Amino acid sequence: MTSTNIDIARTYFQAVQTGDMATLGELLDESIVWHQPGANQFSGVHKGRDAVFQMLGSMMETSRGTFAIDRIHTFMANGDLVAATIHFSGRRDDASMSMDGVDLLRVTGGKITEMWLFSDAPAAEDAFWG
Repeated sequence: MTSTNIDIARTYFQAVQTGDMATLGELLDESIVWHQPGANQFSGVHKGRDAVFQMLGSMMETSRGTFAIDRIHTFMANGDLVAATIHFSGRRDDASMSMDGVDLLRVTGGKITEMWLFSDAPAAEDAFWG
């Protein structure tokens, strides 16, 4: 089961990196609970695939299409949880961010049902997103 969950996480990150919304729609459970960190316009708990897609679309709009997970370092699994250490970045106007993070996915029945995100520079991420 663990390797299957890692495979699902790998497919998720590939879809994010390539903008494959159809695959993302297949992988994210319709009632996903997404925990976005920080104290910015996107922070908080987002419930449901539509709410998550709306948030991600707004992030791309705010970052002028530059927000990206540019590296995935490691995948680790423990039962239905998969942790991925990543690097992400974005630019807009005169602002930029570039930092490491951890994404923690709960995979149930082949779908991502819950997601927690962590960044190594929360204040910088908050300043970027506003």
